[in-house]
Amino acid sequence: MKYYKLINILKKNCRYNVIFGERSNGKTYSVLEYALKQYFEKNKQLAVIRRWAEDFKRKRAQTYFNSLSCNGKRENIIKRLSKGKYDRIIYLSAAWYLAYFDKELNKIVTDSKPFAFAFALSEWEHDKGNSYSDVTTILFDEFITRGVYLNDEFVLFMNTVSTIVRDRDNVKIFMCANTVSRFCLYFSEMGLKHVKQMKKGDIDVYEYGDSDLRVAVEYADSPSKNKPSDVYFAFDNPKLKMITGGDWELAIYPHLRYKNNKNDIVFTYFIMFDDHILQADIYDDEHGTYTYIHMKTTDIKKPEEDIIFSPDAVELNNCYTNIARPVNKLTKKIYWYFVADKVFYQTNDIGDIVNSYITNCKHMIR
Repeated sequence: MKYYKLINILKKNCRYNVIFGERSNGKTYSVLEYALKQYFEKNKQLAVIRRWAEDFKRKRAQTYFNSLSCNGKRENIIKRLSKGKYDRIIYLSAAWYLAYFDKELNKIVTDSKPFAFAFALSEWEHDKGNSYSDVTTILFDEFITRGVYLNDEFVLFMNTVSTIVRDRDNVKIFMCANTVSRFCLYFSEMGLKHVKQMKKGDIDVYEYGDSDLRVAVEYADSPSKNKPSDVYFAFDNPKLKMITGGDWELAIYPHLRYKNNKNDIVFTYFIMFDDHILQADIYDDEHGTYTYIHMKTTDIKKPEEDIIFSPDAVELNNCYTNIARPVNKLTKKIYWYFVADKVFYQTNDIGDIVNSYITNCKHMIR
């Protein structure tokens, strides 16, 4: 069975390397192996970033490097790269250490210094005073989520990178994730405008003005077609194509089963999220009252008067950041349609955009 390799994206020689694709295809493993080689060859360390501190508790952290002690070919990469000195990695106090079992002492012996450090974005302030001058590889694992992003998460990520990098320019950053949702805040915050048009196997490189910053983005191809395990996911369900082939996960949302009449629109508002403008029309017709949401391909005609929902705070009285936290009669009536399941979508993609926005709203601090 074949797995993903870093070969092609490393050829781009970029500071940031964004890799997404099907789960369990070797994305994270390839970065961990790369970092382990950097440690043995250059004595350089790794920083592993996750969203939540919970990701580093108990067995989650202890088993994080297990694939290196027994990979898909049942090889112990740790033992091979260390020339037999170490055969495992142990997690202690927010850091991972190379280790081996000493038969004479009858106990596990660890290396004198960490091979890798753990960083949780939710608790980045606890690390900002420390020095990590030997860290030259950063891995932000599972940066795409189908669930909740932290408030101002991109800023938290940048602060964490700053804590590690300090005033150096020799750090290579990898961001890995499964294709669970195309609507990821990092794509917009980093200006990765063409991700949604990428095909499997594509690598795009982004440059930023006159700076030396370059970001490589790879939609990892499926290295193995028709894996033996695919039989367990052969249901007629589009969500499962993310598991078997790396397709973007897409839910099924309610669509109208009949043609509506624009004369029955009683109110219109807009949702702006992830660089998209959606128009939401409230209908009152023979079928009842409901909201129909579709893509708006032109600018909003009256941006200072029409009701607009967007996570970006605006001081205008007609703009609201959080649709899930109504503040007056009008916004309560609008949100009622979502609570009562009276919302229909032009496409499943639009349903995903709205769902991502509402999920974000339900966890906003402000």
